[in-house]
Amino acid sequence: MPRDCIGEKYRYDLLQMSHHEIHRAHRIGWLRAAVLGANDGIVSTASLIIGVAAASTSQANILLAGVAGLVAGAMSMAAGEYVSVSSQSDIEKADLELERISIENDYEFEKEELAKIYEGRGLEAELSKQVAEQLMEHDALGAHARDEIGILVNASARPVQAALYSAATFTIGAALPLLVAWAIPGIQLIPAVAASSLVFLALLGAIAASAGGASIRIGAFRVTFWGAMAMALTAGVGRLFGLDS
Repeated sequence: MPRDCIGEKYRYDLLQMSHHEIHRAHRIGWLRAAVLGANDGIVSTASLIIGVAAASTSQANILLAGVAGLVAGAMSMAAGEYVSVSSQSDIEKADLELERISIENDYEFEKEELAKIYEGRGLEAELSKQVAEQLMEHDALGAHARDEIGILVNASARPVQAALYSAATFTIGAALPLLVAWAIPGIQLIPAVAASSLVFLALLGAIAASAGGASIRIGAFRVTFWGAMAMALTAGVGRLFGLDS
């Protein structure tokens, strides 16, 4: 093979390799719900356990409060996610229906509107019209949903998915400090739950940041910081009411 051909093939292979990017936008929906659920599970249950333990109560009462917090929190997370994401889904469906009616009633106007959007993004006027025309012929509603309304297929609202992820990850997150409280009773319970929960939170922040392509150090720090604040405040409340009782 001639040297020029080898060089061209090498450059082509490099170009192909450089375009195999790993995009993470499709993870937005489940990643948000999973991280939120696990984070709330760890923070709320650990804080609850520490607050109750700081009031100098028995281990049985501490575990009872922790289990009750786990069940109530998991159901609350599932219901909250389902309601909020369902509201988002309803808005998306309403916007898509309006757009569908508009396309049916005034196809040419919608095509011109789409062309103006592309022209505003930097395409030449004639090219914008050609792109709009071809996209409208292929999938008119999809083109307007994506480029006019801003609804993406990989980021559309999925209420059931969000609810299940939140409930499941909350349960897993809440079980971690609860198991530590069960395994280590007595005066070591509070420091053990606090230290282990901070480690869990740091790992969660790091994993979430890695899955989302963000800085692992920053992701771990911000989750750990707010978790420590929550546990410190509830420990203070528990100690205050424990001393008064």
